[in-house]
Amino acid sequence: MQSPEKPGGGRAQRVFLIAPLALVLLGALALVRRQAEFQALSKETQALAVPTVAVIQPRPEPAQEQLVLPGTLQAAVEAPIYARTSGYLVRWYHDIGSRVRKGEVLAELDTPEIDQQLRQARADLNTARANANLAEITANRYRDAVRQDAVSRQEVDNAVGQAEARQAEVQSAAANLQRLVELEGFKHVYAPFDALVTRRNVDVGTLVNAGNTGLSQQLFTLARTDPIRVYVSVPEATAPAIRRGLSAYLVLTEYPGREFRGEVVRSADAIEPATRTLLTEVDVANAGGTLLPGGYAQVHLELQVAAPRFEVPVNALLFRSEGLRAAVVGADHKVQLRPLTIGRDYGTSLEVLAGLSAGESIVLNPPDSLEDGQVVRQKAVPFPQTRPQEAPGAASPRAGGASPAAGR
Repeated sequence: MQSPEKPGGGRAQRVFLIAPLALVLLGALALVRRQAEFQALSKETQALAVPTVAVIQPRPEPAQEQLVLPGTLQAAVEAPIYARTSGYLVRWYHDIGSRVRKGEVLAELDTPEIDQQLRQARADLNTARANANLAEITANRYRDAVRQDAVSRQEVDNAVGQAEARQAEVQSAAANLQRLVELEGFKHVYAPFDALVTRRNVDVGTLVNAGNTGLSQQLFTLARTDPIRVYVSVPEATAPAIRRGLSAYLVLTEYPGREFRGEVVRSADAIEPATRTLLTEVDVANAGGTLLPGGYAQVHLELQVAAPRFEVPVNALLFRSEGLRAAVVGADHKVQLRPLTIGRDYGTSLEVLAGLSAGESIVLNPPDSLEDGQVVRQKAVPFPQTRPQEAPGAASPRAGGASPAAGR
């Protein structure tokens, strides 16, 4: 016969069965929670291990810019005037600052020696003509006599040869006379072209010797100042942008606020090895004579740059043993250490000729420990103020001869 169950016995049995299960569930939940916390901590540790860097975008430079170079104003044509004959200066007609026309008399010389030689040459010519006439008559008589066998053929040939020799003397005397006539004509000194007299070195009574015998015998200096020309030495890096017709203008301290427009008319098409520059000529209209030869001017060349160029601050570059590098952050947040080709050094910023593209992000103040392919977090910051901003659309002036920064 089955014995009756004690009250509460089944409940106690169930409690003993459920309690271990509950403990197992609680332990499992604790383990799952602990595992989740470990995973979260690991992710947070990994996230904190990724450095955050400040990035900027390189600033594009304008396609047109002004290359500013020093230049000295020169006359389009400048010529020293010397005498072609010797004599004493009788009078001069134009002083410095005078504008003369081509063919206008500048000075007059007294040439007594040339005048005497001219009179002698005229007399010599008359003598030669008389001798030639007599020789011709004699030759004709011998020709008539030989027909009657009164003279020998040899005597006729001698007479004819003498007549021809006398005729050659006439031609020589005539040439000498013409030379002296032209030489006497040089007693008047004429202007060879329309010009401005910039120097007068002689006065009345000065003994002048013929020929180019130095500054002591230079009578005048003439200069044509319209157009005025300026020679500038363009740095080799900018030489490919120089072409005929390139716009330019001059700025002079004595004319503040004024620009004298001109253009490039020619260049040497060869780099000077000593200075690594290209000799370039700029012509500027100067009808009013405002610009004076010998003056100093700043020449602004308005260059058209075909290849894109960018400006980056100096503190965005890495100076490694293998060369200059920029840390470019790609779309995958990985760093790429990219080599750069540097143009001009602006002091706090540099011109980049190659190695960067528009819209790319580069790391500002990159740490030395930054490696190629390293993952980083980006934080965009404004482009730092490196120099005064130009007006929108204006070309940025650059002084010529800036040295590349690649050799730092």
